[in-house]
Amino acid sequence: MTFDDQLQRYFGTTDMGQVPPDAVAAGLERMRVDFGLEKDRGYRFALWTVMYILGDAPDLDVAFKEEKDRNAARDFMDLMDRAPDS
Repeated sequence: MTFDDQLQRYFGTTDMGQVPPDAVAAGLERMRVDFGLEKDRGYRFALWTVMYILGDAPDLDVAFKEEKDRNAARDFMDLMDRAPDS
């Protein structure tokens, strides 16, 4: 599932600027539920990255049981911190 696919699934559009605040909150709630239920490590990581970008990701020690997943998340956070603002 791509980033755009996730935005479309949880927010009904790929343009987050068009999503009203209450719809953002509802989409994030659905993401948190799916994240908690998801067993596939890759899909959980993908969900976490979108929640991180949107400022609503759970802490790493809560989100990931395996150290290598926490390390991958830290690497992602570092990459995001270095990315130029658009």
